[in-house]
Amino acid sequence: MISYGAVADRAGLPGYARYVGYTLKHLPPESSLPWHRVINSEGSISFESGTKKYHLQRSKLENEGIMFSGEKISLQKYGWI
Repeated sequence: MISYGAVADRAGLPGYARYVGYTLKHLPPESSLPWHRVINSEGSISFESGTKKYHLQRSKLENEGIMFSGEKISLQKYGWI
């Protein structure tokens, strides 16, 4: 797990978290980039709860063994350092 802001920071673009989200949103369907492992800084999926995209991302994470507490993921436990 990593937040959008942390991806931006590591790319040398601090403050560009929304750009990371935009880039992931526009990935080609055949991309192998693990977009589902990027969440917001609060430890939540950014898609609106209950939507198809939310359920897709959540199921991909759960299939990888990520445990949720309600709608949140522990960045302390699962975060990429």
